[in-house]
Amino acid sequence: MDDLPDFPGILAAMMISPDLASVLRSLADTLLVKPFPGATLTRSDRELIATAVSAGNDCFYCMDTHAAFAEALLQHEGCGASRSRDLTDDLKLGLLTGLSAKMRYLIRIALIVRDSGRKLASRNVAAAIQSGASNADVQLAVLIASAFCMYNRMVDGFRARTPSDPAVFQERAQQIAVFGYSDSRVTAVPTAA
Repeated sequence: MDDLPDFPGILAAMMISPDLASVLRSLADTLLVKPFPGATLTRSDRELIATAVSAGNDCFYCMDTHAAFAEALLQHEGCGASRSRDLTDDLKLGLLTGLSAKMRYLIRIALIVRDSGRKLASRNVAAAIQSGASNADVQLAVLIASAFCMYNRMVDGFRARTPSDPAVFQERAQQIAVFGYSDSRVTAVPTAA
């Protein structure tokens, strides 16, 4: 689109309207940052689900940004840089290695919903619950998958530019790890093409 603001990824969609930006950031905070009643998922777990869904949708901007956010959060939680990168690199390839059974089942649920919500079966939910997930964790996985299908479609539908080097997301990742999505202190914008 010729008249799209010259910002990368979802930031281009957000620059179309301040009201839209506010709603999209608030939704991201609700699903990925704020406490969710009954959920046991950490912020990094939520970002890993967002990464897996975005990878499944081939949305490289969202895949790379949320992988960077997950890595920053994992490192804040005490996971080493190499280990956190290995986890996100595997997810980008569709591999669930290195994750707990609970996370593997929740990501599978998210990927099923990404494909078609009607394909989610009670056996998928039961397996997640048996692996230690709460009902709220399952709900959150479904909500994250649904929201990221929307975010991914915006980025790709607008043909928003995607930086080719995922390293450009590191500064923003550190800010989001500390402040969340809606805080005015999140100012870093990836600029490399």
